[in-house]
Amino acid sequence: MRLLSIHKCQPGVTLARSVYAENGTILVGAGVSLTQRMINRLINMNITNVYIQDKRTEDIVVEAPVSEETRREAMGLINETFRASHQSPQKWQQMFSDRQFGRQIRQVLATVADELKGKDSAMNLLADACAFDHYIFAHSFNVMLYSTALALKSDFGEREVLDIGVGGILHDIGKMSIPDEILKKPGRLTADEFQTMKKHTEIGFEMLRRQDDIPLLAAHCAFQHHERINGTGYPRGLKGDEIHPYAQLMAVCDVFDALTTHRVYRPPMLPHEAMELLYTGVETLYAKEYVERLRDTIALYPLGLTVVLNTGESGVVVDYNKGTPSRPIVRILYDESGSPVANPYEYDLSKRLHLMIVSCDGLF
Repeated sequence: MRLLSIHKCQPGVTLARSVYAENGTILVGAGVSLTQRMINRLINMNITNVYIQDKRTEDIVVEAPVSEETRREAMGLINETFRASHQSPQKWQQMFSDRQFGRQIRQVLATVADELKGKDSAMNLLADACAFDHYIFAHSFNVMLYSTALALKSDFGEREVLDIGVGGILHDIGKMSIPDEILKKPGRLTADEFQTMKKHTEIGFEMLRRQDDIPLLAAHCAFQHHERINGTGYPRGLKGDEIHPYAQLMAVCDVFDALTTHRVYRPPMLPHEAMELLYTGVETLYAKEYVERLRDTIALYPLGLTVVLNTGESGVVVDYNKGTPSRPIVRILYDESGSPVANPYEYDLSKRLHLMIVSCDGLF
């Protein structure tokens, strides 16, 4: 399979991986050949790229971070929770007064943690394309996955991992109280609009801290995930160790996913581009340990991504190198003149240090 921008898809291409709706159900299943009408619909639903079947890369198998069933349960839970919060505080309170709902959240997050423990490969969230009406739904799912994976790599205890997962899934719940004209504004926010947007951290904290089934430290993830090491964050301008470790971890996950996710005001970055930007803020904005662990957790160059080398040759990423995430294995499909090669060959960039990736196929 190969990763391709939805804008470069032609009628007749066949999906290699399913496209999901925001509630976790399958919108278009793997094996379906796309028509122009379907391609247009996916574009309108904010899908940016898909995995398609391709004979030259048919041996590439992309593994999702969690199972389809777990993804469906988690996305359904996010959809239900955030929509209840958006509709009315009373409905939110009623939902969380049901202890069965609290147990459901913990059960889903425990399953996510168990599945992530069993994965040794780099995490590739581009594996699952998700159509969404509200970006917060997909963002909350992604941040939950990233933060849980980082918590596992950071040797937190089982209960701590679960609390961090709860914080990840609900860190932006306060945004559901922000007016849509601000939250979904396609252009730059005015100073007054930005001040309103910033209130989501305090709103989220107040919502979560009052719920018996929500850990207080998970509420602090909502409160502090926009704080920065040098004190330039909000809402309180905390510095360094004044910021709880959970929130320091959450900040890295939140920013990384924001950079790599489509927004109404800008296209997303590829993972390696977002990671480079994060590194510019290490020890001033973000905790170095969590940036480094995220780098070792995610796929900087997703499987199936088309890349160009400094030799002029181009091909697709076919495997990762654990420990050297910026040096994947690339299958060359086109020579330096751009002509297809009769017999594709592979370079392990961790062993051929003179070779460098100089550009990637624009996915967005």
